[in-house]
This record gives sequence, C-alpha cells and structure tokens, in this order.
Amino acid sequence: QVNLVESGGSSVQAGGSLRLHCAASGTSYLRNCIGWFRQAPGKEREGVASINTPTGTTYYSDSVKGRFRITEGYLQMNGLNPEDTGMYYCAAGLSYGTCTTKAGDFPYWGQGTQVTVVS
Repeated sequence: QVNLVESGGSSVQAGGSLRLHCAASGTSYLRNCIGWFRQAPGKEREGVASINTPTGTTYYSDSVKGRFRITEGYLQMNGLNPEDTGMYYCAAGLSYGTCTTKAGDFPYWGQGTQVTVVS
C-alpha cells in the first residue's frame, strides 16, 4: 500500500511561485513513478508532470513546460497564471518503462491541495 499527502497549496498572484510537497509512504517499489495532476472546476483532470524516481527522468505537459519542475517530493511552480488554478493531486504508480501522465497508470492518489492564482 502507498499513502500520499499533498501540501503547499495556497492563493498567489499571477506571476508568483509555489512549491507543492508530496509526502509518500508505504511500499517503495510500488511508487517508482510520481505524477502531479490538476483539476479545475468543470474541467477534466490534467496530468502536468511525472518523474521516474530511480532514474530522475521527467515529463511535462506543454502547458507547464519551462515553468514547473518536478522532483521526487516536490512540484516547483513558477510564472503562475490564472489558468493554473485548480486542485493539485500527487499520484504514484509502478512502471517498468517511462512514467506517463495518464491518470489510469497511477493507482495511488492523495487528497489534493488547492492552488488559486489571482490576476
């Protein structure tokens, strides 16, 4: 079993930065992939970044590339804009290849942390 707890969400002005934390515990081999997803009201859940923790290989969606940086326990978000507003979720899964940002590849999820960007 894997447990995930997110923290660090807040309200921030456009152009600002936030760092989200994902505290992971439980069976380590089940969580070699860590992903961050977000969901805005009325929109589908979107995968924004993932990392293969043993190799450090990362993946970013086009919408956040160059602004967000994922590490094993954190998502650093810079240059935030109102379109980044949403509930941010940390997720974990096992992959024998590339870590994706497909929600179905991640069986373990945290409860989420709210990010609000005001203009």
